[in-house]
Amino acid sequence: MTEALTSAAVPANAVSTDAATSGTPVPAQGYAAAPDPAGTPATATDIEAAVHAIADRSRHAARKMAHANRAWKDRGLRAIGKALVEHKHQVLAANAKDVAAGRAAGTSAALLDRLTLTESRITALAAALENLATLPDPVGNVVRGQTLPNGLRLRQINVPMGVVAAIYEARPNVTVDIAGLALKSGNAVILRGGSAAAATNAALITILRDALESVGLPADAVQTVDQYGRDGADALMRARGRVDVLIPRGGRELIQAVVTNSSVPVIETGEGNVHIYLDASAGEEMAVDILLNAKTQRPSVCNTVETLLVHSKSTVLPAVAAALRTAGVTLHVDQRIRAALPASIQTVPATEEDWATEYMDLDLAVAMVDSLDEAVSHIRKWTTGHTEAILTNDLANAERFIAEVDSAAVIVNASTRFTDGGELGLGAEVGISTQKLHARGPMGLTELTTTKWIVQGEGQIRG
Repeated sequence: MTEALTSAAVPANAVSTDAATSGTPVPAQGYAAAPDPAGTPATATDIEAAVHAIADRSRHAARKMAHANRAWKDRGLRAIGKALVEHKHQVLAANAKDVAAGRAAGTSAALLDRLTLTESRITALAAALENLATLPDPVGNVVRGQTLPNGLRLRQINVPMGVVAAIYEARPNVTVDIAGLALKSGNAVILRGGSAAAATNAALITILRDALESVGLPADAVQTVDQYGRDGADALMRARGRVDVLIPRGGRELIQAVVTNSSVPVIETGEGNVHIYLDASAGEEMAVDILLNAKTQRPSVCNTVETLLVHSKSTVLPAVAAALRTAGVTLHVDQRIRAALPASIQTVPATEEDWATEYMDLDLAVAMVDSLDEAVSHIRKWTTGHTEAILTNDLANAERFIAEVDSAAVIVNASTRFTDGGELGLGAEVGISTQKLHARGPMGLTELTTTKWIVQGEGQIRG
């Protein structure tokens, strides 16, 4: 019975009998994605109907994906990775159009960085898909089980969510990451990638759909509502009953708009107002290395440090500040930090707004504190619940920090840049969940599943 649950049969009518026995799937006839209606619907009602039709096709595809075994899904992931590399010039050409349009519109350097794809980033996406294919399939995993005194045998197992939707902005890599995770976990996905990356996402989704179809998986397991603009996103948020879960990924305004307006259940991902507390006991070399990495390795992403809290007895502040300035970081400092630094290190005065700001750029707010308690109090006031870190050689302080800081990820003596699905061995991530229901932190394969109770008996009735 366990084998049947964890290694599901190939979906009926999706591949030929020869393919099922030989291990080489052949696309079924007539399973190509139904094309979207030509032209843009004229009214909100028409758009809602079109989005509902997309969601209904996704539901059909999700039923197929839920029965696909691991080997088949992994072939799909590898086919996508291969197709991305083979068609990289097509993707890069489309991306160049989006980047040029963004630059002409005055898009910030941080957002342009997120929008930009390069050959190395496409190669990294393909490598992430390959890594995803090597990970265990969460579907059918037994979470817990027992035999009751009355003889009933219970198991709680992981099963796919069904239809997963994602709304995000200016991040074409997310198109591939979310699609890959959704497919491996047996789901279908509907994507809304935003106008800033419209050309890139259109190219990517064509590649994804063609690759799935080439191995006999339903092309409709990956669909988009980008062609319907904001009205399409609104209709997606209202498609309760057709879409099982909606995941927003982006800035505060986008996330809050989805959380506020969606009738579809939402897994909230948050912005990253990330803190590092530099304890008095932390050494200079470790502090410099970690702060440089956490701020400058890729400043436009959500796990980059935005606020540094320095204990007043720390002796390494001048070295840390000098290294950050040499790397081009603008330091927004309080009066006590300014007084503790030599005049040669340039800074700008910090305001209350700085403590709440996710810069996503080479800027860092810096404040001085007199105790671990004061650092924790500052974090509690300003955190977005994403990631916080402590640099310390004091084990008791490290343990207190872990216990008292309530964020999705708490790090001791390492860069905040490790709050990432790929870095934590999850293959990739849909986003970093900052809520406390169902999923928290990097959302990988297991977080895109729910559970089902299996109750097996031999004629038992309730007394």
